Amino acid sequence: MRSLTTTNISPATRVNGKGRNPGAPDPAPGPSTRVLHAGVREDNGYHSLTPPIIQSAAYTFRDTDDLIAHKSEGDALARQEYGRYGNPTVRAVEERLAALEKGEDALLLSSGMAAITIPLLLLLQAGDHLIMGDDTYHRTRVFVNDFLKRYGVEATTVPSGDLDAIERAIRPNTRLILAETPTNPFLRCVDLAGLAAIARPRGVITLIDSTFATPLNQQPLSLGIDLVIHSVTKYLAGHNDLLAGTIVGGAGLIQRLRESHALFGAVIDPSTAYQINRGLQTLGLRVARQNASGMAVARFLENHPKIRRVWYPGLESHPDHAVARGQMSGFGGVVSFEIAGDGPAASRFVDALRLAHIAPSLGGVDTLVIQPAIMSYYDTPPAQRRALGISDELIRLALGVEDTQDLIADLAQALEVV
Repeated sequence: MRSLTTTNISPATRVNGKGRNPGAPDPAPGPSTRVLHAGVREDNGYHSLTPPIIQSAAYTFRDTDDLIAHKSEGDALARQEYGRYGNPTVRAVEERLAALEKGEDALLLSSGMAAITIPLLLLLQAGDHLIMGDDTYHRTRVFVNDFLKRYGVEATTVPSGDLDAIERAIRPNTRLILAETPTNPFLRCVDLAGLAAIARPRGVITLIDSTFATPLNQQPLSLGIDLVIHSVTKYLAGHNDLLAGTIVGGAGLIQRLRESHALFGAVIDPSTAYQINRGLQTLGLRVARQNASGMAVARFLENHPKIRRVWYPGLESHPDHAVARGQMSGFGGVVSFEIAGDGPAASRFVDALRLAHIAPSLGGVDTLVIQPAIMSYYDTPPAQRRALGISDELIRLALGVEDTQDLIADLAQALEVV
């Protein structure tokens, strides 16, 4: 049985146990429908509603002819041989991720950092040049500026979202533009259609980290971007209980990455893939709540006298609000803001919160809070932190799925100690 494609539901697809009328027009399913039905096959051997966990490192062949046929056909996606090259449970989740992003294919990896570093390693070589936004995740910047530099890859950092600066930075040897939108922690947004219009005529690959947006709030591939990556650990899995990453894009580029990625061994085990599948099934419900809470919390904080500034792309005060409004259907569950005080005041506020846990990460069902200066940038010299805009008073709040009014009430009582 064929599974749900990225654009329609096949006439052969069965929903709720009933076959569709083959003569009926194909509907255009929404994202929650796509993710629930993509990768679902009734011929999985056990008639399991959910993709079963195929816990095997090696796969058998009926006889020598069966093995030769597999080698001759060369379709590793249709038939696995060894666990590092593929797994049926993992493949089912990859199909769901591709459907979510309306991509032709997806590759699931062992962490969000693997989803960033592996395409950079495989698509770039000595003498190549890449362009990167200055508000990109700091570990990504470390990898580009320290690690890739040792292998002869040059990098230029430009202000995030500044298309003119990006265009000026392009050289004859520029091979890739790496951007994040929204960014961490200031939620800056890049005009994706504008970026694609600059890169595509020059043959430059665009790689977008869309973790903060999720495929429900933003569709980079539909705007002309080549590859989109997610830290699946965050919103897509949604429960703060696993590590994973994904790359989604055109079949040709993903196949290039798939062929080489087994050499790095950054594979994901089937049990983790099963957990991701379970998280994806409630993604639409979770993101809708987080979008609503994010907007309400951002407006509450912006109007509070003890808050100096709020960064949230849904607010008219955000520098990239117009860009975000044009390409996003929701603005996510992360709100960054500065306390109107000093670093100790910010710490008192964090410690007074009752619903938020002090922990890194974001996108899960639990609300998490950090002071980036203490958590993510603790070892960064203060002058360098300030140059990046990371003040001691900066707070990043990653909202979970608690009731919105309870989150706001908790923020209000915590602000009383500032």
